[in-house]
Amino acid sequence: MTIGGIDIVLLIASMMVAATPILLAATGEMVAEKSGVLNLGVEGMMIIGAITGFAAAVASGSPFVGFMAAAVGGAVMALLFALLTQYLLSNQVATGLALTLFGLGLSALMGQGYQGIKPPPTAKIDMGPLSDIPVLGPILFNHDWVVYLSLLLVGGTWAFLKYSRAGLILRAVGESHDAAHALGYRVIRVRILALMFGGALAGLGGAYLSLVRVPQWTEGMTAGAGWIALAIVVFASWKAERVLLGAYLFGGVTVLQLRLQAAGIAIPVQVLSMAPYLITIIVLVIMSAPRGRATLAAPAALGRVFHASH
Repeated sequence: MTIGGIDIVLLIASMMVAATPILLAATGEMVAEKSGVLNLGVEGMMIIGAITGFAAAVASGSPFVGFMAAAVGGAVMALLFALLTQYLLSNQVATGLALTLFGLGLSALMGQGYQGIKPPPTAKIDMGPLSDIPVLGPILFNHDWVVYLSLLLVGGTWAFLKYSRAGLILRAVGESHDAAHALGYRVIRVRILALMFGGALAGLGGAYLSLVRVPQWTEGMTAGAGWIALAIVVFASWKAERVLLGAYLFGGVTVLQLRLQAAGIAIPVQVLSMAPYLITIIVLVIMSAPRGRATLAAPAALGRVFHASH
């Protein structure tokens, strides 16, 4: 099934792989923002997850250990952000930007001895006869466990926010932290847990880049993936199913531009390389231009500092 020298089945299968790190980071960031915290440090958490996971996987010989270490690394970065913004009441935007710069610098330092090293491979799940189904087999049943985990996390997050009592509390904190506090809910605790969950998923997304997507360590390898995840949360109007759509849109454009380059299409390489980011920006503008903050369904307390009065 080839169009213009591009294998469509392979394109869609590759799209799922390319979208996975963005999907993980965006899902975690959506939960953090639903609690009312604007975390601009996603890029820093992803790059720390990338080097932490890579180093742990190389040292242990197990990619699973690498992914777990990456989740812990991302969660620790998120905890640092939470302590600064929730207890010391620092500005969320400035702290997030500082955290990204800190993560980029620290990862470069940590990764000094890992240049040119290959990590242990992350095996694909054997789906048996399912992977042999024409068209659907290669697209849906020929991936590693992290791809399926990312899809389960999106579904689980959607159900958690929509149907569980804890999800209702988290959304209440994000809509009005003063009202939630008056009802006896621990606003800061809820926000710290939401941030750590988001940090853990960002760390997993970073590790997927260094262990699967580009199986090597390269300084600054996230290349704006964290910012795209942030943009996708807005594009998705803070809805899990739209986060999935946005991440796969970006993943599809990313893979398509690589395939177009390989097929020798007469378009400048620079234009193709910037296409995923350009299309994401255009979609964001189209989505948000005619609408206000309320119509976009942003949590009402997003970015606002909470200080409990005693």
